[in-house]
Amino acid sequence: MNEKTATPKGQAAPRQQTLRFNSANLKSSYCNMCNATSTREEVVLNFGVNQNWDQPSTTPAELEVDLQHRIILSPFAAKRLSEALTQLVRDYETRYGKLA
Repeated sequence: MNEKTATPKGQAAPRQQTLRFNSANLKSSYCNMCNATSTREEVVLNFGVNQNWDQPSTTPAELEVDLQHRIILSPFAAKRLSEALTQLVRDYETRYGKLA
């Protein structure tokens, strides 16, 4: 038996949305460091490259990080990002093993 979902009179049926990514202006860059701060209105993510990769194993007194990107999100978008990253890491660990 086929059932149809009724739409109340005077209301349009919900539209199906398609998400399409336009990568024409996409730029990729390598970052091995991230720093996050927040205020009541926004979450700020700074991405950069740790410049001390070739230092001896002893901890230098000062680390230099070349900041390259700043992403500013609303707290709502930051929460969605957090949930997406949590799922991404969970899937990764299922495939490749637990991260330390």
